[in-house]
Formats: sequence, structure tokens, C-alpha cells
Amino acid sequence: MKKVLIIEDEKDLAELLAFNLQKEGYDPICIHDGKLGLEQANTDPPSLILLDLMLPSLLGTEVCKALRKEQRTAHIPIIMITAKGDEIDRVVGFEVGADDYIVKPFSMREVSLRVKAVMRRFEQATPVPVSNLLTLGEIVIDKHRHTVISAGIEIELTGTEFKLLNFLAEKKGFVQSREQLLQNVWNYNAIGDTRTIDTHVTRLRGKLGSPGDIIKTVRGFGYKIEE
Repeated sequence: MKKVLIIEDEKDLAELLAFNLQKEGYDPICIHDGKLGLEQANTDPPSLILLDLMLPSLLGTEVCKALRKEQRTAHIPIIMITAKGDEIDRVVGFEVGADDYIVKPFSMREVSLRVKAVMRRFEQATPVPVSNLLTLGEIVIDKHRHTVISAGIEIELTGTEFKLLNFLAEKKGFVQSREQLLQNVWNYNAIGDTRTIDTHVTRLRGKLGSPGDIIKTVRGFGYKIEE
């Protein structure tokens, strides 16, 4: 059974999440405090973390940043839970390393689908030959080491940001719709907020600096990489 760590201070909500995830075949653990949740993740790393944004003792953003800094927990997929739906909250969540987010109130069905999609995305990640480098102007993508060099500087990307950049790079010159990106990067089919795409692209361009201008917006449709 895949372990899911739920760090949520609303005990009723945490228990409801745990109950539904258990029915789906997961092994949920509930922690109601940010600091204690971080300690639990470091002691016994789970397969996925559902992380509330507003937590006592340590905010969810701080927990996320701390997890990403440690080798033992750096690659655990994290879904941020927030009561706010503002763009700034999504941007902050992605900036500190969250892989997805869910805005309260949400349905248990949505949680289940998002957990499955994120799990599947990480499980399907497979290594590629060491010589397989992608060069796009001043951007060099090393698919084996999962590193990106932009203008001579190594850039820190989240797993989702790396997959997004790599997918667009492999489809260089071809426009990818937001729906195609949701399916191929996020593994969403019928569900998914396309604003997730826009937020990630904005963050990705910012991290890449001026070389990131090769990611072009096709108004009303999607994105493409064009040198």
C-alpha cells in the first residue's frame, strides 16, 4: 500500500481525506501540525504528501521548502491544499516546489483523481541515456541527470517544471494545447484547471531568464518552443 501523508490542521477534513484514500487502497497518515508533519516526512518518507497551506507552528510553504532541500524527501510528490484560489497562492505553492494544488472546498473525487494522476506521473518517469542532451539556444536539458543549464547557470526546477520544459522541447516548433499539456505532463484527462499550465509556464520562464523567451504563447490555444 502506498503511504500518503496528510498534513492538515482541520482534523475532520484530514480524517475524511484519510477515510476516502484508504478506500482507494492507500495507507494514509494524518498530522495536524506543520513541524510535526515535516518530522514525520523525514522519519518515514511517504509516496505522496497532501499539504495544507495554513498550518500551526510551520506554514505549508515552509514545510514544502524544507522537504525539497533534503535529498531523502526532495522527490516526494506534493499536492498543496489551500482555502484560497488566488493566483498568488498558486504561484507561491509552485515556487516552493509543490507539484499540484487543490482549492477548498473540493470533492473527494477530485482529490482521488489528482492523487492518482500525480502518482502515475512520478511512477512513469524513466531514465534516458546519459548522452541524451537537448540544446535549445542557451538552454541545455540533461534528461538523465534531470538538470537544466540556462545561459551557463544551472537552474533549480521542480519535477513538474522539468517535465513541462522537456515535453515542449521534444515537440519544438509544434504548438501544444493546454489540454495536451494537461494530459501529457499532468496526466489529467477530463479534469484539471488549465490555469495550472499558465502558472507553471510563467514560473518556468522566470527561472530560465531571458533564454526562456523561446517558450512562446499561442493566444487562446497553448504554448510552443520556437528558437
